[in-house]
Amino acid sequence: MKALLEAVAEAGDRLVKLSQGRVCFDAEQALARGDDLALTPPGLWSPNGHCRLVQTSDAWIAVSLARSDDIDLLPAWLGTAFDADPWESLVAAAAERSAKDLVAAAVALHLPVARINEAVALDQAQLADGDPRTSAILDLSALWAGPYCGGLLAEAGHTVIKIESPDRPDPTAQHTPRLDARLNGQKERRQMALDGSELLAMIDEARAIITSARPHALARLGLDEEQVFARNPDLLWIAITAHGWRDEAAMRVGFGDDCAAAGGLLRWDDGAPQFIGDALADPLTGMTAATLALEALQAGKAGLLDISLARTAATLAKAMA
Repeated sequence: MKALLEAVAEAGDRLVKLSQGRVCFDAEQALARGDDLALTPPGLWSPNGHCRLVQTSDAWIAVSLARSDDIDLLPAWLGTAFDADPWESLVAAAAERSAKDLVAAAVALHLPVARINEAVALDQAQLADGDPRTSAILDLSALWAGPYCGGLLAEAGHTVIKIESPDRPDPTAQHTPRLDARLNGQKERRQMALDGSELLAMIDEARAIITSARPHALARLGLDEEQVFARNPDLLWIAITAHGWRDEAAMRVGFGDDCAAAGGLLRWDDGAPQFIGDALADPLTGMTAATLALEALQAGKAGLLDISLARTAATLAKAMA
């Protein structure tokens, strides 16, 4: 954990410089969800108890079962009915199958499963010169990584408007109100339909948007990449996903713990991997996205920043090596 804090502190120095000292950054606080949740020490289980490291016949995988729908899909994923505790049944079944097969089957069912160390570091974004219309940034994201990016941009002095669907608001305010205050306290909050003309009109004039949904889900709301940039070619789109915006990675589901494992942010104890923190890929991605966004905004760039949790974790793991 010490090496991680040192790498985060170094990354934080870059963020503070870019913000001209406006961002007040503390590495330990950046990685902490706060005291809203009861957490346990990390090990084979993540501190929040939703993700477990599981040994397959040839490797280790990380499995998140934070949603009841994920547990319901276990029989379809593993091809067996469960008569006992689902985690015990999962561990037993996984021991007989390869990591490659299990991850492929999980991806097809949109389950948050990843093989340890599967992710590679982030690529450098290829952005174009833009001619910004306004300075407003629209935060359409939810949970931790995207909102943290938006919160840091607001702290850096940008006008950030958090847009939430009245039917499906960001649950962070309800479940972890202190974290919500830290991530979203400096933003203007508005509720509106995410598939309506009002939001499209705001995006037409926005300097940047932050999203945390998969591209096909956003396209169903009318936020297709090609069409959005046709309407506002000077937009900076900060696209935060689990494994990536392009190709097969774009369909994958993931959360902070399984994506941290995918990037190799773990320690090893007697041949077994162990978590080293709580949902680490989330805050690391938030601060990385904010740093890259500040650089792009200050350079007047436009285009899509493809920033995934898993590849951000891999980038930090590489920096610690």
